Amino acid sequence: MSLNERQQQLLGLLESSGEVKVAGLKETFGVTEMTIRRDLEKLELAGYVKRTFGGAILASKDIAIGDRTGVMAEEKQAIGKAAAALVRENDAIFIDGGTTTLQVARHLKADMNITVVTNALNIAMELLEKRITTVVTGGMALEATSTLVGPGTLETIGKMAFDRIFLGATGLTAKHGFCNSNMYEAEIKRMAIAQASEVNIVADHTKYGAKELFSFAGITDVRRVISSRLPDEKLMQACKESGLELLIAHDNV
Repeated sequence: MSLNERQQQLLGLLESSGEVKVAGLKETFGVTEMTIRRDLEKLELAGYVKRTFGGAILASKDIAIGDRTGVMAEEKQAIGKAAAALVRENDAIFIDGGTTTLQVARHLKADMNITVVTNALNIAMELLEKRITTVVTGGMALEATSTLVGPGTLETIGKMAFDRIFLGATGLTAKHGFCNSNMYEAEIKRMAIAQASEVNIVADHTKYGAKELFSFAGITDVRRVISSRLPDEKLMQACKESGLELLIAHDNV
């Protein structure tokens, strides 16, 4: 069953947060409540989601916290490969949780002489298999995203300095910048940005134009977006005016 771009974006939001509400989606996409309900019905028929009162959740926790191979899988792999190519020997980097950031870790070369700090448990396991020096932050574990958040995580990150960081995002707009659907994860992203020399956002093209409640960075706060396609003309112009680099990955992974 093919999905249109809005439905792909909607599924991406579910992958990030584990749950969505019709009222919020209506505002996010600027469509009617009936349109959102039809989208959710289609996603449910396809087996991606389970509708709830007022919204929907992912049909399987494996999609939320495991190795998600569904929507935008090839694009995310290409983005991860392009992002990993930016890492240099002796770098100290931070990678936060998410399906696209996981692909960054997967495409790092084994035995690289780098140090990676992460608040994502699945990313830490990936790096250990590659024999890469890995520091895991403390904090409270979120089941839906397999990430560690909270005061302990913020304190750990606040005492570090990163050559470059790689963060996921739920959406990007010219007005609100980069956003995330989870308040606690947005805090982590803000702290990591404050400690970084170079900020990279990895996000497939369905994140363009999407917005969530918690903005964690303006366009001028980020050095580079690594994505699968260029945004529309208006957003691309805003990126150009702010000096935000757009690195487009190709899916020949």
